[in-house]
Amino acid sequence: MAIDTLYELVRHSVRMFPNKVAYEMCDGEKVTYAEVGARIAKVQEMLVSAGLEPGDKVALLSSNMPNWGVSYFAVTTAGMVAVPILPDFSDDELDRIIAHSECKALLVSDRLFTKLSKRTVESLNVVIRTKNLGIISQKVSRTGGTHVPAPDDLAVIIYTSGTTSKPKGVMLTHKALCAQVGLSSSIFPVVPDDVFLSVLPLSHTYECSIGMIYPFSMGARVVYLDRPPTASVLMPVLKRVRPTVMLIVPLIIEKIYRHQVLAKFRSNGFWRTLYKVGFMRRYLHRVAGRKLMEVFGGRLRFLGIGGAKLDRGTEAFLLEARIPYAIGYGLTETAPLLAGAAPSQVRLGSTGPQAPGVELRLENVNPATRQGEIVARTPSVMLGYYKNPEATAEVFTADGWFRTGDLGEFDKDGWLYIKGRLKNMIVGPSGENIYPEEIESVLNTHVYISDSIVTEQEGRLVALVHFNTEALEAKFEGWREEWEEKKEEWEARMEQLKKEIVDYVNAKVNRFSRISEVVEEKDEFIKTPTQKIRRFLYSGKNTKEADGGRTSGGGAVRPEAGDPDRAS
Repeated sequence: MAIDTLYELVRHSVRMFPNKVAYEMCDGEKVTYAEVGARIAKVQEMLVSAGLEPGDKVALLSSNMPNWGVSYFAVTTAGMVAVPILPDFSDDELDRIIAHSECKALLVSDRLFTKLSKRTVESLNVVIRTKNLGIISQKVSRTGGTHVPAPDDLAVIIYTSGTTSKPKGVMLTHKALCAQVGLSSSIFPVVPDDVFLSVLPLSHTYECSIGMIYPFSMGARVVYLDRPPTASVLMPVLKRVRPTVMLIVPLIIEKIYRHQVLAKFRSNGFWRTLYKVGFMRRYLHRVAGRKLMEVFGGRLRFLGIGGAKLDRGTEAFLLEARIPYAIGYGLTETAPLLAGAAPSQVRLGSTGPQAPGVELRLENVNPATRQGEIVARTPSVMLGYYKNPEATAEVFTADGWFRTGDLGEFDKDGWLYIKGRLKNMIVGPSGENIYPEEIESVLNTHVYISDSIVTEQEGRLVALVHFNTEALEAKFEGWREEWEEKKEEWEARMEQLKKEIVDYVNAKVNRFSRISEVVEEKDEFIKTPTQKIRRFLYSGKNTKEADGGRTSGGGAVRPEAGDPDRAS
């Protein structure tokens, strides 16, 4: 029987797996499928008693916990519309999203409740605490109603955390979300014995669809953390939980590779020499891979990577280390999955072929590069952007295909390779297509760079970089203490390092992608919850001399319109 509403999905799982644990806090409460069903009924009763009706919007602003899924399913299975909000939005953005979506109720965790204005709280019929499902405030007391949703009914509105624009509300139906279960299972089947460790925000489509709805439909267990997933937090958790499935963003695994693996093999001349020899590098990677699998608990059979582009060097390590990874491609607007492959089938640099039931094609193909904009037809595509028909019209072709805004190419077997964002692409002086993401991928392999972004300034390619302070301290012992006394000397050393980075990058990229300058970004880059740099904040950075020294400061350009959040 095909399940095409969240109402049917929840009823099926609660009936099939009543005594199995559905959600668990690490070192905390465990909630069975039957208990999830009971809590759903409790939340629905509170919403109805506050006058909510089918079609009303309910905001969900909460850290990850078992009651996040309870709240999400309570709203959507009642015929209401859930509005999951990313915790990393600013206070003003949270207020604007709740107002724009016309929410009448809010389910919120304690810490995030303090970010809301008094005006926003007072505008809501009821505010419910997610931790214990208790009522914080209730302004309206009258009987509302529920109804059983239809497949084409609106289920959620998800506000994107765009890298180049203000948030837009993506409207997804029940059918679109349920289709993700089939798409995901066709690539990697999940079984009731699987244990997911959830480390990404549930408000993001990637984690919500594939890391919460999908395992719930299969009777699997999901474990949540009550703290940010830093290395010191994750290590003991991985040992105790021993997950079989994890979904992560590239930044997590890139840090592990750069700081644990690559740093080791570059620590001295002996290791550097061995690492340059192909067969020795592969052997060392396999050894490191076995140790990494032990760190993950020894049971990992699927490491899903999405949300941004994975550094090629890191992926080469994962492949040679025999880590069971896979890179999916999708967007919030497609709920999200469009392409992917099982770990046993991965190809370096590719996101895999189109998922079963999905159609992908390229438009405006450059005959020289065979690259074009990826457009998609999928059962999971959004209805459009909430109250924004102009933006909706812009992202659909005349024949109804969705424009991803991503540039890609297919190999002869139909495997997709993402090249970069169409809006990020820089046209070189002779008409060459330059993809900043590819240059950044090289920059980020440098041992002294933590993160980077490449921009065009006055016809030159400039790299803004945030340095790895730990690596710098190891290279320049005592530099912090001596900076003021020997400022000129240390500045000269840093300028020399920047020149070395320019040479390092330019030796690895094509002629027209060579950078002219490296500029230090002293603060960490501001990122989306999936750890993509908010590029629009840095596209207008001023790198001219200021106050007698070089700075990457200056006013950030904040366009009024741009692309939504993308996940690759």
